[in-house]
Amino acid sequence: YIYNSPVDKIIWDVGHQTYVHKILTSRRDDFHTLRSFRGISGFPKRKESKHDIFETGHSSTSISAALGLARARDIKKEESHVIAVIGDGALTGGMSFEALNDAGHSKTDLTVILNDNNMSISENVGALAKHLTRVRSDPKYNVFKKQMESMLTGFPLIGKHMARIVEKLKNSFKYLVVPGIIFEEMGFTYIGPVNGHDFMSLASTMERAKKMQGPVLIHVLTQKGKGYNYSELHPNQYHGVSPFDLELGCQPDKRAGLTYSAAFGKHLSVLARGNPNIVAISAAMPDGTGLNEFKQEFPDRFFDVGIAEQHAVTMAAGLAANGIRPVVAIYSTFLQRAYDQILHDVCQQNLPVVFAIDRAGLTGEDGETHQGVFDISYLQQIPNITIMAPKNTFELRSMLEYSLRMDGPVAIRYPRGRGGLSESLGNNTIMGNSWEVIQDGRDIVLLAVGSMVDSALEVSRLLLKKNVQACIINARVVKPLDTPMLDKLALTNKSNLWVTIEDNVLTGGFGSSINQHIVSNKLDVQVINYGIPDKFVEHGSVKLLTEDLGLDPDSMARYLYTILDKDRKEHVCASFK
Repeated sequence: YIYNSPVDKIIWDVGHQTYVHKILTSRRDDFHTLRSFRGISGFPKRKESKHDIFETGHSSTSISAALGLARARDIKKEESHVIAVIGDGALTGGMSFEALNDAGHSKTDLTVILNDNNMSISENVGALAKHLTRVRSDPKYNVFKKQMESMLTGFPLIGKHMARIVEKLKNSFKYLVVPGIIFEEMGFTYIGPVNGHDFMSLASTMERAKKMQGPVLIHVLTQKGKGYNYSELHPNQYHGVSPFDLELGCQPDKRAGLTYSAAFGKHLSVLARGNPNIVAISAAMPDGTGLNEFKQEFPDRFFDVGIAEQHAVTMAAGLAANGIRPVVAIYSTFLQRAYDQILHDVCQQNLPVVFAIDRAGLTGEDGETHQGVFDISYLQQIPNITIMAPKNTFELRSMLEYSLRMDGPVAIRYPRGRGGLSESLGNNTIMGNSWEVIQDGRDIVLLAVGSMVDSALEVSRLLLKKNVQACIINARVVKPLDTPMLDKLALTNKSNLWVTIEDNVLTGGFGSSINQHIVSNKLDVQVINYGIPDKFVEHGSVKLLTEDLGLDPDSMARYLYTILDKDRKEHVCASFK
């Protein structure tokens, strides 16, 4: 309403904020495809619209991106406004403060709109705050300030001294009554707090801010989910949603069985009752990572650091260095942000920090920014770390117990949702770094990681219809490899066809480490690697995405059968379903 998109560039932080933005920028008719395969993304997408200026999915990035766009505008001598929209939650991320510090120092024309929906920065509202907002955003006020400073410094001998005294008085007054003094000190002109649900007040404030020079921050107070009863009562459930029934609201999944997240959280609480040194760390996701029960039972041993993954990891390293056993529960895609801290602060010192990596593998509708398909690759190149992946929630519990007895860093990666075919299968007790033989077979060896054990079981079932017997290995410890089992398979198994199946990118993944072992030891084995190809995976249901990537059991079984039985090509296109 105020700005002229896309000439004026609006940068959204996180991206779930953009639903209305998408409707208002020529995507209303396609909005029913939101977060569905080949449909509209739940986040800004440059290829989707010229109004989506910058792609955001991980928080705390909008101010940095906006400052870059503003500086590019200045270099090219363009006439446009650049606006960053960021939430108070995202402002807990250190990157946002780095950007604020740089932007304030630069004096570049830039507007930051802070959407504060949790009162986390200031509750200073009322007549005085509104008055200051009105006065300080008035262009006449800023002109008066400059004229006064110029006049005072013009007096001989005493002018500069008087100006300093006035400046000190002004700052003292500001510290008493201006809620946004931290932004003022960074170099921003602070406006607010403003009632974000009062449209006319908000619009007039933005109009005034639009005419101001230099970096400006507008502090807007809102209620998350306002206007829709379900989201007002349970805002966390409506953070990022797919289409749902408005009358019923977002209904929780009532399928039987615990999710991996819930199983992790419950068992960590059990272990913490017997070990007072166990602590849990979350980066603003206690609910999503299953830690709410731990938080309630052990409030003094639970630390929610906000959206600050780097800080979470290094703080865990400090805890571990002083004899505490920290468990850091973070989504796979967010742990990427703390790579240096994992490498430098934890693994280099070989500290016993446990990383509970939730949402590993394909996560579905959130798309590229949230697919947890890189963690094996970015972790296994780091010395000292052990990487595990459970085939079911029972094995996850055993891994958690085992990791808390180890002397060095451990990462346990597990998917979103519940266990599948393997939930009540096999031996779920972890014995060192050994793998598990789930099923013997003479024709082919399937080496599966974590949730892909379910896929291997289904591939085996389909191949058995063609009289192909598969050996299934649960490669539950990704690093270090169970090299004795690999060498034994090469010597004793009749099949020389090995297949690795993982929900990680192929580049640098589990399959790569198997290939390296085969080459280094000159094993007479043919290997086929299944995993995520070298591309970013779009949004859609996990089922549709795996089919599109050729990672569904039917596609794998059909291809593997053609390799095993090339003389019977009439079966190549036959479905195994």
